[in-house]
Amino acid sequence: MEAMVKKNQQKFRKVRDEMNRWDDLQSRLISLFNNASSIIQRLQLLQHSKNYASLNSLVGIGDALLTKQMESLELILLSLKRTMEEFHGIVFSIEKIHRDTRQQIKGGSNHPSAKQLRQRVGIKPSLDDCLDGLMLLYDMHHSEYLLKASVVLALSALTLKPSASDLCALQQLLVDQPNIPKEEGGNLDQMADSWDGSSEIGSQSDESFHFERVHLEPIYDAFVCPLTKQVMCDPVTLENGQTFEREAIEKWFKECRESGRKMVCPLTLKELKSTDLNPSIALRNTIEEWTARNEAVQLDLARRSLNLGSSETEILHALKYVEHICQKSRSNKHIARSAGLIPLIVDMLKSSSRRVRCKALESLRIVVEEDAENKEMLAEGDIVRTIVKFLSHELSKEREEAVSLLYELSKSETLCEKIGSVNGAILILVGMTSSKSENLLTVEKADKTLENLEKCVNNVRQMAENGRLQPLLTQILEGPPETKLSMAAYLGELVLNNDVKVVVANTVGSSLINIMRSGTIQSREAALKALIQISSYEASAKVLIEAGILPPLVKDLFTVGSNQLPMRLKEVSATILANVVNSGYDFDSILVGSDNQTLVSEDIVHNLLHLISNTGPAIECKLLQVLVGLTTSKTTVLNVVGAIKSSGATISLVQFIEAPQKDLRVASIKLLQNLSPLMGQELADALRGSVGQLSSLIKVISENIGITEEQAAAVGLLADLPERDLGLTRQMLDEGAFQMIISRVARIRQGETRGTRFVTPFLEGLVRVLARVTFVLADEPDCIALCRENNLAALFIEMLQTNGLDNVQMVSATALENLSLESKNLTKLPELPPTGFCGSIFPCFSKPPTISGLCKLHRGTCSMRESFCLLEGQAVEKLVALLDHTNEKVVEAALAALSTLLDDGVDIEQGVTVLCEAEGIKPILDVLLEKRTDNLRRRAVWVVERILRTDDIAYEVSGDPNVSTALVDAFQHGDYRTRQIAERALKHVDKIPNFSGIFPNMG
Repeated sequence: MEAMVKKNQQKFRKVRDEMNRWDDLQSRLISLFNNASSIIQRLQLLQHSKNYASLNSLVGIGDALLTKQMESLELILLSLKRTMEEFHGIVFSIEKIHRDTRQQIKGGSNHPSAKQLRQRVGIKPSLDDCLDGLMLLYDMHHSEYLLKASVVLALSALTLKPSASDLCALQQLLVDQPNIPKEEGGNLDQMADSWDGSSEIGSQSDESFHFERVHLEPIYDAFVCPLTKQVMCDPVTLENGQTFEREAIEKWFKECRESGRKMVCPLTLKELKSTDLNPSIALRNTIEEWTARNEAVQLDLARRSLNLGSSETEILHALKYVEHICQKSRSNKHIARSAGLIPLIVDMLKSSSRRVRCKALESLRIVVEEDAENKEMLAEGDIVRTIVKFLSHELSKEREEAVSLLYELSKSETLCEKIGSVNGAILILVGMTSSKSENLLTVEKADKTLENLEKCVNNVRQMAENGRLQPLLTQILEGPPETKLSMAAYLGELVLNNDVKVVVANTVGSSLINIMRSGTIQSREAALKALIQISSYEASAKVLIEAGILPPLVKDLFTVGSNQLPMRLKEVSATILANVVNSGYDFDSILVGSDNQTLVSEDIVHNLLHLISNTGPAIECKLLQVLVGLTTSKTTVLNVVGAIKSSGATISLVQFIEAPQKDLRVASIKLLQNLSPLMGQELADALRGSVGQLSSLIKVISENIGITEEQAAAVGLLADLPERDLGLTRQMLDEGAFQMIISRVARIRQGETRGTRFVTPFLEGLVRVLARVTFVLADEPDCIALCRENNLAALFIEMLQTNGLDNVQMVSATALENLSLESKNLTKLPELPPTGFCGSIFPCFSKPPTISGLCKLHRGTCSMRESFCLLEGQAVEKLVALLDHTNEKVVEAALAALSTLLDDGVDIEQGVTVLCEAEGIKPILDVLLEKRTDNLRRRAVWVVERILRTDDIAYEVSGDPNVSTALVDAFQHGDYRTRQIAERALKHVDKIPNFSGIFPNMG
């Protein structure tokens, strides 16, 4: 034992050294933190040039100072990180010392007994006290380390958005540290220095904790067994009259037999004729009476010590004695209860001493073990609530003792309900089961406590609410009918995260579907409400589909008569169907009715449309969402479109645009948007011929409430309608739609409406709708006037540079193509000055008139605003830049716009010159060489043929075998028109003989 004590002395000195190092690190941490705070505040000032005063004359002074300060801050933050690593090392060291000491003392082969662990010599601490002290030191240092780490992390975050008040608060938080009381260091000194090994552990220098040897009445020699030296419990007498403890003498006789010795008396060593043992009843009764008197007196002394005015030592002594007598005999627990000790022990939970509180929790656990009446006493008043509070205490020992006590109490069904009724109890226990910071014993006890608490239905609900769903799911699967019903109903009220929804769907999805199929109206309602929750996530919705949810859902919706669901439950069914349909599953292969019908069968869609027309707004909205889901997939949209056309429901669906309910409007607009690629003309006719629907769409788009899903869907619907529908465009002009759209585009480009997830689709839709006016310029003078008035050519040119928005770039290029095609019709041709008198008589002596400032491409007066000239608008370079875009559609639109420079009706030679000046020839040839799509090749061949009409370029290109190969490939594999153009291009580069000059024109 002396060696063990010396080893522990060294460990405690090591802990004391670590605590001294902790104080040094604290000083260093505060210094580093102050320096970092100063730099962060200084950085704020350095970011504003006005703070430099006369230094502003020095070029780059601001950047230089900022860079230097940032370098200094980075070094300080690195030092802070290293300091925190040293703090963590100290915490780890103390924890390791505690673990090693505990293993050495309690886990070794020669570990001391429980009594030896509690043995004290004078004021010197016991081994138990030392272990507790080490654990307390670890808890304190670990908690303080976590706080320091949080402060340092918060400081790093403040470098991005500093706040003087926050920096001051964090600084004060560090200065107020450490939170480790100095008396703990004094206790450590006592642990390290007091033990000198002069007293053997287990000696009788302090008998106050050795209850078996503490007797208030004198002990009689006859009470003590000669073998054990302890007071006997079951005295027996040999034939020679000697008395022993039964267990001890039986062991003696057994050893004699096993060793082959004679049966002799242990005291006299004389051989015995018989080994019969005669119970000494009188002596046993006397001992029992003597023991009872001593225990009663000691119990009374313990009761008197159990008050908050007693010293810590007295209270701990009393609590240990109560534990001793309760462990000695179950009947003593009744005595403890009768003596009124339980309320006194409960009062000790209010002690300021951590050791007293921990020991009180432990004592209560021992007192109530396997004693229902004692447990019932703890059910009174706020005792359980007090115990629960210890679950959230900082020190792990208190949490461990509290959860062990609650586990014991939870074995009582009455107390299960009591524990569950304490606000936060189940939440804390659930948190402990998933905690990585608690020790395994605490986690295990918390889990077992929750298992016991599952006996109460209300507790099961609370567990589900706090993330422990399995008990509730088990009740749905295995519970009695009433419990199944209530648990399913409660499941529908919970808010589940997506991962949990998948687990729930896999666990009880089939059971809920079965209830929905064949249960009573009440049970079906509970199942349906639970299924709403589960079906709201794509992955869990797919699980339900595979479990067979679609047939009963469709049946519930379409069934009429005595077996039909109430309308409120049909609404729930419609909601679930909308959820599962929007999961992206392949619904054209899932049977939902007789005659091999699927959700997209004509009859089923007709029934859905009929329900939409004959139910209330809530169900109408959900059923429209079902159709939205079915029309989102390319594999099912054709079936739905066919059914809508055959039922003549187009007008009815369009009318929902004017519905007062926002959700209903959004669903209808999204559905019409999905239908527009296949029913564009029908929808355009319906909107153009109706009163109010088009105005409603425009009104939705114009609302200045941010950008909503409804607005994005509304503008997307208008964008998908046929762009060359002149009647629709004229009606939109009359409604002022284009003027409003121009305003919305400008606001978005100015950054006034950022941060919503619908900005991109909304902007794309606006640009597509605005581009409509460029498709009807030849037929609608008002559209030309609109373009001129708002300088739309400039707007579309600017939007060519909206990188990352491919659709905006593509539509802008297409709009510029349309505008450029109209340029040749809008260019003002010059008026030549009249010829003079002499010139008219002698033309040879007159010079042709010259006019400056004409567009070399259109040979007239051009401008970007009035005639939409790409050259005047400096759009050519921007369009050329788009030829290198990764999106083929953007490239195709840009190339189409550039091709207008080479179109009939313009000076093609000048157009080629413009492309050369914009360095566009090579990118155009690259598009031809890449052969990304047939459309691109067709367009590129056309443009290249026009370019090759210029002899210099044709001569240069003729030496490039790649271009020739690409043209030959187009000549061989293109369509008829492309082959013709490729043939002409090959003639330009002399790859095909040109016979036009040899053979006469045959007509």
